[in-house]
Amino acid sequence: MYTTQNIVDTIIISDIHLGSEVSRSEDLLKLLKTYSFKRLILNGDVFDDLNFKRLKGDDWEFLDYIRKLSNPKRHCEVVWVAGNHDGAAEILSHLIGVEVFDEYRWIFKEKVHLAIHGHQFDTFITKNVLLTDVASYMYLVLQKLDFKKQRVSRWVKRSSKSWLDIAEKIANDAIEYAFKTGAQHVFCGHTHLPLKIESKGVTYYNSGCWTDKPSQYITIDEADGIQIREAL
Repeated sequence: MYTTQNIVDTIIISDIHLGSEVSRSEDLLKLLKTYSFKRLILNGDVFDDLNFKRLKGDDWEFLDYIRKLSNPKRHCEVVWVAGNHDGAAEILSHLIGVEVFDEYRWIFKEKVHLAIHGHQFDTFITKNVLLTDVASYMYLVLQKLDFKKQRVSRWVKRSSKSWLDIAEKIANDAIEYAFKTGAQHVFCGHTHLPLKIESKGVTYYNSGCWTDKPSQYITIDEADGIQIREAL
């Protein structure tokens, strides 16, 4: 499936949810190995939670790859932007040997690019912490009871996000934040819904997730610009 060596400047992925029943860490690792890139941005929710006992062999293999990739000898910048599932930045930084940011800015083709997970703009989870915790627990139970292909739990996740209508709100709030802070491109995850919206001279991109099939990711390069891509 993954054989072509592609050369890009930056790859952005989010919402891998290592340790969950629906994480696709093996497929993601295979995909990343087909690319040559200068920068990898892990834009939040790399972990499902900090219960490392839930991590499978494929998850540990992925983390080992990230740690090796972050070695200065590889000349690759690895950036971890914290998501609401990721927990304490100090723990993550120690685990994989990279610095963890609340948000990250860089310049490409004279434009300011901003990566931020997006939960900061999700007022539902910030105002309903207990309800969110209960919903997360029930979703974990559903994952354990679901069939191997996880069709039901994936559908529930997508439907609940859509029903709360947070995807568009997060996009609009992220655009407003980028506009006020001088960024021309802003990249989020969190909603699990790939999306592109332009407003106020700012382009918003959502990198989807790696718990659904197909999964999504973003590439940035000189030839094709910014692209939201899919992987089966």
